Amino acid sequence: QLARIQTDSVVEMLRELYPDLQYEIVAMSTTGDKILDTALSKIGEKSLFTKELENALERNEVDLVVHSLKDLPTSLPPGFTIGAVCKRENPHDAVVFHPKSTGKTLSLLPEKSVIGTSSLRRAAQLKKKFPHLEFRDIRGNLNTRLKKLDEKEDFSAIILAAAGLKRMGWENRIGQILSPEDCLYAVGQGALAVEVRAKDQEILNMVSALHDGETVLRCIAERAFMKHLEGGCSVPVAVNSILKDGQLYLTGAVYSLDGSDSLKETMQTSVNQPQQNEDGPNDDVQHVGITAKTVPRQAQQAAESLGVELASLLLSKGAKHILSVARQLNDAR
Repeated sequence: QLARIQTDSVVEMLRELYPDLQYEIVAMSTTGDKILDTALSKIGEKSLFTKELENALERNEVDLVVHSLKDLPTSLPPGFTIGAVCKRENPHDAVVFHPKSTGKTLSLLPEKSVIGTSSLRRAAQLKKKFPHLEFRDIRGNLNTRLKKLDEKEDFSAIILAAAGLKRMGWENRIGQILSPEDCLYAVGQGALAVEVRAKDQEILNMVSALHDGETVLRCIAERAFMKHLEGGCSVPVAVNSILKDGQLYLTGAVYSLDGSDSLKETMQTSVNQPQQNEDGPNDDVQHVGITAKTVPRQAQQAAESLGVELASLLLSKGAKHILSVARQLNDAR
């Protein structure tokens, strides 16, 4: 349902821009939708929610695919690119409480209360911050997870992306929004990506009107950070980014599975470059899988360098060790 709402919202934006075109929505399910009894971090498939969709794109059965950007690997298969990154919804995580715990916050829940999340990133940070709570995997789409929360007594609360809840019209269920002090968010969280064939200039030009410049620069920095760390679903990597007065600030962190070991740093760079007329053979340069013709190229380069430099700083302080231990422990679970 969320995927459908997200796709409809992109089609709506395109309709406003190109009212004369016909739009047909093709629904598909993916490996990630079908394997519901295993934690995401255990399946180990990089393109869990994307492979089937990309196959259809490759066979020209569809012209564009709408994803949550956080589901897209930092390296896309050859021949594909992210042709648009839409304006970001609130990227933070939200807590939805069991009806019995309404009005509470995580810190006010009783000792040993069980919190549902299938994200290693969320669990690692929240275990450290709220040691009195227990964290357990919960899978399924938003509807399924809310149903599990409401109808059983297994969980006192579950953690979900605020953006998904808002898009579903369930904002009233949000009991607490987690601040960056409590929980840094996932790379790309809250942003929608439109994936297209890299060589399809017509479609690429069409969807590039949907780019939101600020979201593009923040997400390029976040994705570059993750890519340089070689992070993914199976390790706890988290970020927070802000673009203010032409300065892009990126906070990045890595965690051990229980959150006891962590590294966190913040860096900034100027992205105040004007758009130049830069036509030429390298017109379609990708930055961590994103082709953004409408965003100044130097600003994109600065954002990507920021992510790489921040990752290098964490690696120089021992991030590789934290992540490899997390990966081994996760594989052994």
